[in-house]
Amino acid sequence: MTSVANRRSMMNLYSGNICIRSHQVRFVLSEKGIVTQINNFDGNKIPEDLIALNPFATLPTLVDRELVLYDSRVIIEYIDERYPYPPLLPVSPVDRAKIRLALASLEVDIVQPAVDLDQSMGARTENSQRKKLRSALNATSDLFSVNKYFLSEDFTIIDCVLGPILWRLDYFNINLKNDHKHMQDYMKRVFDREAFQDSLTEDEDEMHL
Repeated sequence: MTSVANRRSMMNLYSGNICIRSHQVRFVLSEKGIVTQINNFDGNKIPEDLIALNPFATLPTLVDRELVLYDSRVIIEYIDERYPYPPLLPVSPVDRAKIRLALASLEVDIVQPAVDLDQSMGARTENSQRKKLRSALNATSDLFSVNKYFLSEDFTIIDCVLGPILWRLDYFNINLKNDHKHMQDYMKRVFDREAFQDSLTEDEDEMHL
């Protein structure tokens, strides 16, 4: 990954090559400029050494010396605290709490529906899951017109969480209408970031037409 700081770490990330939650973590690592050993896997082929580290054998899994983390939300906040520059959460405790509250809402309203749709591609539930995610995005569309980034003038963890989902809209066959210009402008700002481009796997790169 490319970065201003180009800091090296002892961390090892087990990542799914098209996994939304893995992409979110890779995006954060890239924004932080942390050179990490990233092992990308097909989600259906879990390596044996990961099973020994993580009893749930889920991706992503982060290993930092003796510490093993396997919840993407915990991993992202850990990285931000372990490597505080550039900060991805506000300094003010009040503003940090607001961002965390927004993340909790996004997890329920957008992130989990996107993960569910991703897992249902090609299955009978695909269309219903697609409608659920499309409806959630439509409900939040006005918020993209308020600030430069989502809910803030500054780039935050929220954008690292949303970016990988919005990148997959073509892959999910979700077409934004012309009245979603602010969301489309937001997407371009996020996708044009060098860190975002560096966070993509080859398979993810091909998702966005």
